[in-house]
Amino acid sequence: MAEDIVTLDKWCCSVCEYVYDPYSGDPLHGVKPRTPFKSLPGAWVCPDCGAGRYDFIPYVGEMDRYY
Repeated sequence: MAEDIVTLDKWCCSVCEYVYDPYSGDPLHGVKPRTPFKSLPGAWVCPDCGAGRYDFIPYVGEMDRYY
């Protein structure tokens, strides 16, 4: 049942480089800690620039973020 596994990977906004960390969530916008990116509400947007979820890319770290 690999499809049932939920990962808590970080995601980066490709517009402003805000990093969504699921361990922290986004409490100021109603997202509880430990909420995976794929479980964010459909209307959730980047809290820094307002970009939509489709503008986020998987975060891989400071040195190799876009490689």
